[in-house]
Amino acid sequence: MKAPRLLTALATAAVLLAGGIACTGPQPTRIVVTTNILGDVVREIVGDQARVSVLMKPNADPHSFAVSAREAHAMQTADLLVYNGLGLEEGVLHHVEAARSEGVPTVEVGARVEPMDYRDGDAAGLADPHFWTDPVRVVTAVRMLTEEIVTHVDGVDADALRRRAESYAKQVGELDATVAARFAGVPEQRRVLVTNHHVFGYLAARYDLTVVGAIIPSGTTLASPSASDLASLVTAIETHRVPAIFADTAQPARLAEVLASEAGISVRVVGLYSESLSDADGDAPTYLDMMRFNVDAIVGGLSG
Repeated sequence: MKAPRLLTALATAAVLLAGGIACTGPQPTRIVVTTNILGDVVREIVGDQARVSVLMKPNADPHSFAVSAREAHAMQTADLLVYNGLGLEEGVLHHVEAARSEGVPTVEVGARVEPMDYRDGDAAGLADPHFWTDPVRVVTAVRMLTEEIVTHVDGVDADALRRRAESYAKQVGELDATVAARFAGVPEQRRVLVTNHHVFGYLAARYDLTVVGAIIPSGTTLASPSASDLASLVTAIETHRVPAIFADTAQPARLAEVLASEAGISVRVVGLYSESLSDADGDAPTYLDMMRFNVDAIVGGLSG
């Protein structure tokens, strides 16, 4: 254990003892994950071999969620910190840096799955963090994370962990085949997407779709569209006869509805779980559920 982490651990122990809480033995190893999509993936890999704490709540926005002081402390005392990176978790990246400075092993998953760059909008040329819409890259992430967990988390059964990971990777690979077959059934001229912001670049590249525009021409929901942005998007909708606008369920659809009205054509607004899982009772409590829900919604929206 590096010196800064040792000092942090000793300070924590002192606080617990001062408060009358007895230390009965070593705490279970802990993996802290920033986003709930990656949290689900990590939990599928480790099963009950390690305690996984996920910071981002269901139905939250990864660009704007924040953490409490207790959660920030958990990040700085974790055995392994897993985050999406590439600028996605804008509100917590300084806590990631603080944890790294304390000697916590950190894994920036998005940077290690051959990230694509945004092609247009105000983020053009920057790395796109939304890699999870491509299941093939998620398989890469599963295998990479497995080795990081084996390396940094004491006490796990490496062989059992790898078997779980390969079983899950197989499920994700089967998902990829299913998604490809579903999109193959959509006529080529209808495979066009208009979204709330630039979030489906990987999906489009993987399954031969075309993103013709976004209401917010940015990789983050924290940006705002200009009047000229909206005018250009209306033109794209009319030109491509876009049948539906896809907006994240975590974001109000008002802008999408206004844009559909301004275009003067019949355009439905379809809700997707593009950046967050739902709660356990929702439509997308796991990564696999989220992808299936989104694909059904997209195919239905493009075919309707």
